[in-house]
Amino acid sequence: MANLNNRRVAILTEEGFEQVELTSPKQALEEAGAKVDVVSPKNGKIKAWDKTNWGIEINVDRHLDDVSPDEYDALVLPGGVLNPDKLRQNKEAVAFVSAFLDEGKPVAAICHGPQMLIETGMIGGRTLTSYPSLETDLKNAGAHWIDQEVVVDNGLVTSRRPDDLEAFNRKAIEEIGEGTHHNA
Repeated sequence: MANLNNRRVAILTEEGFEQVELTSPKQALEEAGAKVDVVSPKNGKIKAWDKTNWGIEINVDRHLDDVSPDEYDALVLPGGVLNPDKLRQNKEAVAFVSAFLDEGKPVAAICHGPQMLIETGMIGGRTLTSYPSLETDLKNAGAHWIDQEVVVDNGLVTSRRPDDLEAFNRKAIEEIGEGTHHNA
């Protein structure tokens, strides 16, 4: 497994993120040595969604208005239906995600997280996966969608659902370990 010492990773999220899609990657990244910040447009604590009901509350480490993409080596976008739906309506959140894609920094999005990628207008021609209900939306945004547990496209790591977290975490760590990916 890659050693992520000296790597900083932002997990961009809002209320209603799927609990395990934040906690599992965060733990895996930290165990690999990364410094991980939960970044949100909200202050204080935000609530998780845990399968069928509200879950734990987690602390927000940094407010979105107080961070720059330049401070981070990579970005993680957890899913949950509510979380990306709120974030994609936030211009600052979309700009934050866009900066990572524009600079070729690794971005890992799971489940409904790829909705944020659509909002950037930067996924045309990219190959990715997501929760199956996003297939048409991603195709309409110009992406090549495939039904696979994890898909890697030049530093962009995507997965379908919580059952794919082991593969998602492994590939995210690998891509973050490789650093910036420049488009060919």
